[in-house]
Amino acid sequence: MQSIISGRRIQIRYKKLSDAREDYAWQTDPELARLDAAVPLQMTYQKYLSEYSFELCYPSSNRCEFAVDTLNGKHIANCVYYNINPSESQAEMGIMIGNRDYWNQGYGTEIVHTLLDYIFTNVKLNRIYLMTLSWNFRAQKCFKKCGFKEAGLVQKDDHTFIMMSVRREDWENIDKSIDAEISNQSIQDEIL
Repeated sequence: MQSIISGRRIQIRYKKLSDAREDYAWQTDPELARLDAAVPLQMTYQKYLSEYSFELCYPSSNRCEFAVDTLNGKHIANCVYYNINPSESQAEMGIMIGNRDYWNQGYGTEIVHTLLDYIFTNVKLNRIYLMTLSWNFRAQKCFKKCGFKEAGLVQKDDHTFIMMSVRREDWENIDKSIDAEISNQSIQDEIL
């Protein structure tokens, strides 16, 4: 399936039915669920596949979900923007790198940067926000590199989240420095 946008090491594309197996494994994983302040998925794979298929056929107008592949086509992550509010020109963003082999290598920064580039180039939104667990310093560091700023604390279901947001004009100012950092990470990966 064709990507909607490519980074230096990743491509973001629309979801497809063959992603269901990995998505199910990631959503039933206790550690990944903990990072998302969620409970691991409990339904059977057959029921999950049925719901997954339905959502692919009838996507929500308030949610845009994508798969993230390496350039050689390996599905490693998912990203989304949702709670789209055209009247306030904003939406919420989420990301999950399900494949642990790609943790701590700058892929999160590249995925967030690439998705923001897609949104601010192709969608009429001026603000993207997200919530990250207060103890997830790795995610906070990634989001700050991509121009997000802390916007307050949110208490929800016994969890403390840091709300972060980035505006289009701030993104345009930080965009070039992130490109250079991602390029340097790509060069380091090639050397290793």
